[in-house]
Amino acid sequence: MCTGRNARARHAERGLTLVELVISLVIISVAVVGILQVLNLTTQRSADPQMRKQAIAIAEALLEEVRLAQFTFCDPVDANVTTAGNPAGCATAAGAERAGPEAGNARPFDNVNDYVTQFNVAQPAFNNGAGQLVDAAGNPIQPTGVYSATLMLTPESLGPAGAEIGSALDPLDPANTTGVNALRITVTVSYGDENVALEAYRTRYDPHFVP
Repeated sequence: MCTGRNARARHAERGLTLVELVISLVIISVAVVGILQVLNLTTQRSADPQMRKQAIAIAEALLEEVRLAQFTFCDPVDANVTTAGNPAGCATAAGAERAGPEAGNARPFDNVNDYVTQFNVAQPAFNNGAGQLVDAAGNPIQPTGVYSATLMLTPESLGPAGAEIGSALDPLDPANTTGVNALRITVTVSYGDENVALEAYRTRYDPHFVP
């Protein structure tokens, strides 16, 4: 009996074999490599949340600017802007609102349609010629060159059947806004290889309002 107990004690105290030691080292090495990779990725992307927050804030501001713009049948400088029930009611043919800013206006973006020169196409409405995001005065928004933004206006039909707000472009004159009463506004802010896109809708709920 004593001999059996001594044998078991010696077996328990013999330690690790070479195979067990090698397997243990491999497992520990894999775990350490995984941890280091996670730490490296975290370090590389530590600035991303801040940049994404800034991109979201920029997109929200630009979306709000477009959404709050006027949506009248006539250009705000037209004499009949507060009375016209459709573009034909404008004082002059040139006074009817169309896609794109009107030449000669003191404020180029005085209507929702002025922010784009063509519907259904993403356009850099908020960028300068160098592709940099700028403010209303055309000054680059800092940090220079980090963010850029595009805008798309898409005519939409909203509401249930029988009470639908219809929107349709003239196929022969896509810039004409005669049949457009609701728009989907999409603002996309890009930074590096990432982008943030926000959407909202604007209806012609008060076609005669000019602040």
